[in-house]
Amino acid sequence: MNQTIPKGKYRAYPTIDLPNRVWPTKTITNAPAWCSVDLRDGNQALINPMDMNKKLELFTLLLKLGFKEIEVGFPSASKVEFDFLRCLVDDNLIPDDVTVQVLVQAREHLIAKTFEALKGVKKATVHLYNSTSIAQRKIVFGKTKKEIMALAIDGVELVKQFEKEHDGEIYLEYSPESFTGTELEFAADISNAVTACWGISEERKVIINLPATVEMATPNIYADQIEWMSRHLNNRENVIISTHTHNDRGTSVAATELALLAGADRVEGTLLSNGERTGNVDIITLALNLTTQGVDSQLDFTNIDEVLSIVEKCTEIETHVRHPYVGELVYTAFSGSHQDAINKGLAYQKSKDDALWEVPYLPIDPADVGRTYESVIRINSQSGKGGVAYILEKEYGYQLPKSMHPEIGNIVQAVADEKGQVLSSNEIFSIFENTYFKLKESISLVDFTLSSDNKISKCTLIYKYNGKEITATGEGNGPIDACKKALMKNYTHEFSINSYSEHSCGEQSSATAVAYIELQTQDISSCFGAGIDSDIATASIKAMFCALNRTFN
Repeated sequence: MNQTIPKGKYRAYPTIDLPNRVWPTKTITNAPAWCSVDLRDGNQALINPMDMNKKLELFTLLLKLGFKEIEVGFPSASKVEFDFLRCLVDDNLIPDDVTVQVLVQAREHLIAKTFEALKGVKKATVHLYNSTSIAQRKIVFGKTKKEIMALAIDGVELVKQFEKEHDGEIYLEYSPESFTGTELEFAADISNAVTACWGISEERKVIINLPATVEMATPNIYADQIEWMSRHLNNRENVIISTHTHNDRGTSVAATELALLAGADRVEGTLLSNGERTGNVDIITLALNLTTQGVDSQLDFTNIDEVLSIVEKCTEIETHVRHPYVGELVYTAFSGSHQDAINKGLAYQKSKDDALWEVPYLPIDPADVGRTYESVIRINSQSGKGGVAYILEKEYGYQLPKSMHPEIGNIVQAVADEKGQVLSSNEIFSIFENTYFKLKESISLVDFTLSSDNKISKCTLIYKYNGKEITATGEGNGPIDACKKALMKNYTHEFSINSYSEHSCGEQSSATAVAYIELQTQDISSCFGAGIDSDIATASIKAMFCALNRTFN
């Protein structure tokens, strides 16, 4: 029986009255200030919250990546959070250029405990918050706007009192939590009251964090809210507008980017989008999005596999194979047309003088995040001829002629169809080897000698055919032609040579020669053979015998 959602259960989020909005015309040209909340917002959303060792390992990673602001926890909420901050202080693990951030509610005993944990910290941001949304005021707290504002102001006053006794710099961050569910006028009023109470100035800036605690509308609405707030915050030049988006609608990255266009200065988020429900915004995605636009993110993700390893270990959460930039398969092409375009793009990239990245289907160079090209092209039943040729060349050095690509591509695809799974590079090479170098022979080369006189090549050929060893001589305009003429004195199958190509394979000192010959008969329009040897003439004649065996077997 079909069930329907009751009419009127959900309704559209109201639009923002902002007829002269300017954010759609803007471009992001600089990185925001980044604040990692992995150790707090991310940690609270784990099935198994991090222990001290994991927290330290993740903190060390965040420093290595270049974060200058790190929310280290909620020290008044639990012993492990308190002890972790004390460990950072007592072991002198906080660099001088890094500001640690702590979260606290506007309650005196919690703020007192927070400052106890902060003792000895040189630079700290005290992140004060209380929920301001219509739903929270009505359903959770049963408080008026006036009472909610009083909570925020009381909290600021308490922080100011404890600040006086603290030997170090204290910065204030205030979040009207559930900002996206709060009337804009009230969000501006309470934020302005907070900054005025703090005593905002050029020397005493305040972070106003405007979180999409729950993502409730399309990203353009969030951008409108940020621009509206930017226009209505007093002393705007001394306010640092921060975003903290969650991913309930799956658009936290877009919402954050549009918010930056709308005037936001700072971004709070986590690595790999860990966080409550569908997670916080992913800072890795945001940062690498900037990279692809030529903007220095100020964060170092050049070894993305190390980041994955540590985050997955600390959070006990696996990364999806399609996660932007970092998933196992995000640089992998299975489609034949994609493989062909990537192969050509990489060749073009290598041939040109400038560094501009112009490879189809790869918005970022995998090498820039520490990935190799080995898994860029992988072969399954959907793959094409170009992908097979790419793997044989990049991983094994065989530069197959273009006209040979369909032949080997079809052979490999038939195996992939039969197996119903991705073929490894080793499996592909094994198919290539068995097809051209280890095939069953009905005619086999034994030996040959070559000589030339007045540009005429002479060949004495020894081969086995139908159980007999045959010796024959022939002359031609080159070694292959002379060999063919000698062969045809006893061989009964007519054929012509359509194409020939050769190349060296391996390092110069130990390079071998590889030759490819394409034969044609009355019945077969094209069949290739391949030969390999230290001598190019031998490789060429081996290729011809290979093609004969493949054509007439």
